[in-house]
Amino acid sequence: MEAMLSLKAVVFVSPDMQTVKALHYLKEVHGVIHRDVKPSNILLDEKGNVKLCDFGISGRLVDSKARTRSAGCAAYMAPERIDPPDPKKPDYDIRADVWSLGITLVELATGMFPYKDCKNDFEVLARVLENEPPSLPADQNFSPDFRNFINCCLTKNYKNRPKYRKLLEHPFMKKYETANVNVAEWFAQAMKLCEVALSCSDSPIRR
Repeated sequence: MEAMLSLKAVVFVSPDMQTVKALHYLKEVHGVIHRDVKPSNILLDEKGNVKLCDFGISGRLVDSKARTRSAGCAAYMAPERIDPPDPKKPDYDIRADVWSLGITLVELATGMFPYKDCKNDFEVLARVLENEPPSLPADQNFSPDFRNFINCCLTKNYKNRPKYRKLLEHPFMKKYETANVNVAEWFAQAMKLCEVALSCSDSPIRR
């Protein structure tokens, strides 16, 4: 559990709150929405710097809305992108990426994709539209602030879902804004654990 709690703090609420701030920067400075936020597109280097990657389907915002329907990964797609309120005008805004961020956080915090039992993308899309949003397991020791942050990101009605500026003001983010988190040290420890695991798996001795 300590490892999972550290992962949350390191990746999403490090002193600069890098991931959310990067997405906010894209919108405010460049007028761009990422549209494919997921764990594999959030990179962490050995110095603890978080970087977004894969802008292949990112889009330009017009009046703060995306006007095209370029697909992303179905598993992380927001309800309003799957089934637009107005099919003739399928525009959406950065709150679609906020949903994707919420799904990403649930996966990183629990180690499991919330729709892992679905057999195909169509089943995932149906679950997103028909079921209640994913949440953190009640029997795991996550803080109330973190649970609330996840719930805010995964608000099904996009009109009630916060944008980045509001997320940055959330108590969970504020709590870690000035925290002394040594991301580089955490990264080094994680790499050592990976090396040990790989060396054990390559050993000819099976216990």
